[in-house]
Amino acid sequence: MLTRKNARENLFILIFEKSFNNDTAEEILETAISVRDFEVDDYIKSAFLGIDNNLDEIDNIITENTKGWKKERISKVALALLRLAVYEIIFIPDIPASVSVNEAVVLCKKYATQEDASFINGILGAVVKKYNKGE
Repeated sequence: MLTRKNARENLFILIFEKSFNNDTAEEILETAISVRDFEVDDYIKSAFLGIDNNLDEIDNIITENTKGWKKERISKVALALLRLAVYEIIFIPDIPASVSVNEAVVLCKKYATQEDASFINGILGAVVKKYNKGE
């Protein structure tokens, strides 16, 4: 059984993969499970499909909070993590926003740079503030 932290990392990998792949979210999930023996739980399935179904809204929220940056300038790692965290902040009210932000920053430090982590932290801080989801 996956911990939420491990599930979030697997979800990030799927979101990142989707940014390079024209397959549907369902096809990417199916391939990950059958070919790569990728561990997927209910949270991963519902969040991955939820992110895919709400991608325009999520990307608009990200764009609104990236002052002077176009989405195309954001690294694919940072964008995947922003999509994950924004989805949790906006669409999964039982996950504290601080947890979503912290986990995105931790994953960013693992997969990208400290500068990317600071960038993500700033954007997500603005999202949390704007959507008034403080704890």
